[in-house]
Amino acid sequence: MEKKGSVPIFLEKMSAATTRLPIWIHRFLIPLIFLTLCPPAVFIFWYTATALDGSFQVLGDLVWQKGLFSIVASIWQPVFFGTPLAWKILACFTAFQLFLMKAIPGKPFVGPITPKGNIPIYKANGIPCFFITFVTFILATYKFHWFSPTIIYDNLGPLLGALNCFSLLFCLYLYFKGIFSPSSSDCSTTGNLLFDYYWGTELYPRVYGWDVKMFTNCRFGMMGWSLAILSYAAKQEELYGLSDSMVVAVALQLLYIGKFFFWETGYLRSLDIMHDRAGFMICWGCLVWLPCIYTSPTLYLVNHPNQLGIVLATAIFLAGAASILINFMADRQRQQIRAKNGACLIWRSKPSLIQAAYQTQSGETKQALLLASGWWGLSRHFHYIPELMGAFFWTLPALFNHFLPYFYIVFLTILLVDRAFRHDKRCADKYGKHWDQYCEKVPYKMIPYLF
Repeated sequence: MEKKGSVPIFLEKMSAATTRLPIWIHRFLIPLIFLTLCPPAVFIFWYTATALDGSFQVLGDLVWQKGLFSIVASIWQPVFFGTPLAWKILACFTAFQLFLMKAIPGKPFVGPITPKGNIPIYKANGIPCFFITFVTFILATYKFHWFSPTIIYDNLGPLLGALNCFSLLFCLYLYFKGIFSPSSSDCSTTGNLLFDYYWGTELYPRVYGWDVKMFTNCRFGMMGWSLAILSYAAKQEELYGLSDSMVVAVALQLLYIGKFFFWETGYLRSLDIMHDRAGFMICWGCLVWLPCIYTSPTLYLVNHPNQLGIVLATAIFLAGAASILINFMADRQRQQIRAKNGACLIWRSKPSLIQAAYQTQSGETKQALLLASGWWGLSRHFHYIPELMGAFFWTLPALFNHFLPYFYIVFLTILLVDRAFRHDKRCADKYGKHWDQYCEKVPYKMIPYLF
């Protein structure tokens, strides 16, 4: 019987209904919707944030007056192919990040074994690469004056146009690479060109030794995020003077991005890397969607220099920093368990562990440890909660005059809830009865005692 207000039962039923959808919806309709709507949505979002005071109401009025296609065309056409300067910026940044990936020393990191028995190997040098990128940007703009610190904001539309063109072609290249020149045996096609382009044909493609997903997800997407928000802050300072709301928002995001690179090897064991293939969804998403949508709260703040006051600004920063710290501590606990094979303390106690056996596609039996105590004893995906809270607190300085800066929170919530369901399904298939035992010990999916 369903209890009053039972969120978990409702969501489990919704998820079960989703998995029973006809295959043509998963393989055709969903890819078609994302491929059709996401690229123009990025440019509409950028234009609304920079030219319409961040107001979707004003955008709606324009659409009502002139029609949707007319508005999309007028926004997209001037920046569709980017500009020579935008392409130059992207070429320089890309070359710099590729150089750092190869040149900066780092310990070898062995990724998880793939379904077909392959083991990816990375160089763990995210922290020095992040520090070098940050310092280089500051020196190049404020010390040597090679270019303005506002260069990303000033060219954001053309940059998105160039990125979109490049990414669509790059994903096409990855599609054919997975068919004709795969980097490993973890590759296949469904025969549905639309789905294969959207999802990808390779799990771990490498080009001239560079790991594609590590570059697109980490070194371009996340590294570019940090430089974009610095440029937005510089633009606000140029126009209005730097507000404490911008300082709090940028500081929290830099803390989060720094935490990401400190934990980069953990991310390389996440669902994005272990399961999602290198196609439109991941690569276009990190190269185009991330630079626009993930930075949007700070983009909105450029022309909304709210002054919070020392008390409110400090409170928001401390709450956001605590959320990011908890997120890091949760991920760290799982890393410690793996690194020490369970021989460590979690919250000063012996960890509650389940030894789970699973088989690779080649039939080889492997063992994994499932942590059921500490933060991971509260819920199976508790780390998503402080991640959402951190994003909320670096958005909160935008206040509540418009919905636009909070779109990212809504998107992130949907993304993480979907990821929680997908991860549970994969773990149930992978670990079988051992996952059932884990779910008995940790019955809540995300929110303790609720969901």
